[in-house]
Formats: sequence, structure tokens, C-alpha cells
Amino acid sequence: MSNPRIPYQMASDRAPLPPPKPNKRLIVHVVVNVEYWPFEQPMPRKLLPGPHGNDKIPDVPNYSWVEYGMRTGFPRIVRAMEQRGLPASTTINASVIDVYPRAAEVMLKAGWEFMGHGWTQKALQSEPDEEAVIDKCLDRIHRFTGTKVRGWLGAGLSETMDTPDVLKSRGVDYVCDWVIDDLPTWMRTKHGPMIAAPYSLDLNDGPLWAGLGMPSNEQHERVVWTLETFEEELKTNCRVMVLPLHPHLVGVPHRMNWFNRILDMLLKRDDTVFMNGGQIADWYASVEPPPAGF
Repeated sequence: MSNPRIPYQMASDRAPLPPPKPNKRLIVHVVVNVEYWPFEQPMPRKLLPGPHGNDKIPDVPNYSWVEYGMRTGFPRIVRAMEQRGLPASTTINASVIDVYPRAAEVMLKAGWEFMGHGWTQKALQSEPDEEAVIDKCLDRIHRFTGTKVRGWLGAGLSETMDTPDVLKSRGVDYVCDWVIDDLPTWMRTKHGPMIAAPYSLDLNDGPLWAGLGMPSNEQHERVVWTLETFEEELKTNCRVMVLPLHPHLVGVPHRMNWFNRILDMLLKRDDTVFMNGGQIADWYASVEPPPAGF
């Protein structure tokens, strides 16, 4: 099957987009994945395998790996963003609002955008009723924040064949599961056009450290190398750089210092603007309307 949602287009064929601010063609989106991994269930991911390959519940070491992030790594990320006056989005398991209420309150006070990310860290394909889960998530976040949920990232970037249609029917404006371009694109749904917003697997701390076990400076180095490629491309069009984070990964002491260096390096540039997901979606919708027939 060819791409059922987004027609193929080479990036070099895309029309130049006016930047969101004069001469600010590099758009940086910091996305903090804030998740709940239930203690009484198998962990979604493991740092340590079970003894003799025998995984049991409760899985205390791997649960603690993530719990450390919520207790210690999370406030480090919040502090880094607040000290620099930068916006962020949180892709939040909606149950975090009840399980980690203090963390939810801190993000709300900081003005972070709340994006849907499932109820717990569980793929939508594994849920018996996708629509009920999405409705439950959107309702809980809306009741907590007082604002409509505009964006969504599936747990593990997972979708069913119907997920964009369900999300669009509930008024969600953009989804980040489709990692196909350095700019937003329009996607087809049964209920009209929807924005596929950029995300990243290559700068994502999950694949880097939970998946590949890369050195502590790897995210920093990849940002440096990404910017080297973007330098020429930014002369003719905008680019969106997404920095996806998990408190238990980037928030540990031997990596957090490198993330602070990333922020400071980007802030020194005169062509860069930090935006949250909704701001990026609004900018894109204003400069490139959906194609006819979407």
C-alpha cells in the first residue's frame, strides 16, 4: 500500500514557507513525554532484563528507572526550560494527571501545551476500544487544563488504521506519529484535512539511549550535525527541529548537562524560534492551506 494519508512529495519540490517570525526559519519544538508505567503490569520497555531471562511482575528495577525520571529527571527538564524562558509541549499519558498530580500542576503552571499520548504507556493497537481510550484521554486533559487538546502522539507512535480519523472527528488539529518530513504536511482523514506535524526518531532520547545505548553526548552531537545540513537548506525554506525527551533518559545527571548545552547553542543563533505544537500548527495552516480534495 502506498501512503494512504499523505501524498508523496520530495522536500526539494515544496514551496518556500514564510517563517513564523521575520528571518526565523529554524523552528525548535521541545516535546517532553510524561508517562505512567503501572507498577502491576509488564513494563513497556526495559533497561535491565529479568534474571536468567525470566521477567516477572512486579518489575522493580525497570519501574524504578522510570520513576526516577518522574521524581528527579522531570524537575531538571522543567528548570532548564524555565531558566531560559522557553516553551514546551508535553505528550502526556492522561492518567499522569491523577498519578503524578504535582508534575501535571507544574507543567500547567509553566504554560506547556498538553498533547494526548494515551491513558497509560500502551499502544492503541493493544486497546480493546480505541475510541473509548481516546475520548477518555481528551476528556481528562480538557477537564484539567480547561483547554481543548489540539495535538496527539501515540504511545510508541502507534496508530490503528483509523486513528487519524477518530482524532480528527474529536477536533484534534495535528498528530505527530508520521515522521516523514522536516516541515508539517497535510494528511487525509474521513473528516477533513489534518496536520501531520514533524517529530523525530533520530534526535529522540528514546531510540538513542533506551534503544541503541549511545554515549551521553550523542543527542548533542546529532543536533550539531543536523544543523550543519540545515544551514544550506535554511537559505530557501524553514525547518522544524523536534527534540523529544523522556525524564528518565535525558534527565539523568550524565546527559542533562548535554541537553543544557543544546538549548544554549540554539539560543545563540539569530535564525531560531522555539514554539510549541499548537503554535507550529497554527503557523503552518496560515501559510500553506490544505490541497483541494483533502
